[in-house]
Amino acid sequence: RLVLSGGPLGLMQSALDITLDYVHQRKQFNQSIGGFQLVQGKIADMYTKLSACRSYVYATARASDKGHASNRDCAGVILYSAERATEVALDAIQCLGGNGYINDFPTGRILRDAKLYEIGAGTSEIRRMLIGREFNKDYKN
Repeated sequence: RLVLSGGPLGLMQSALDITLDYVHQRKQFNQSIGGFQLVQGKIADMYTKLSACRSYVYATARASDKGHASNRDCAGVILYSAERATEVALDAIQCLGGNGYINDFPTGRILRDAKLYEIGAGTSEIRRMLIGREFNKDYKN
């Protein structure tokens, strides 16, 4: 599970890179749409989700290298990263408007790939169940 959590990081970084390029090239009302406050808000959200996930993945990987990562941590990091990657991909599509939806830009593929991380190798629901069970083990007998 821990190894899988790196994939969503790459997807989020790609989505952010594509979005940043697009919003600074696309003009509306004689200015780039990157100057609009709502677009800036989406960019800020995308960036902070990526940064939080990166920190979580790296911290869990360091703990794993030292033999300290638990099943709960490994399930949590892929759960969180996968779901945030889907959100970031959706934000990228929103920022690109109609262009985000068509195949001329890779944002649609990024969304499909991100969603696969929520489904493949155990669904988000299964990951939540696993995390809950790990906590319950702490309170048995």
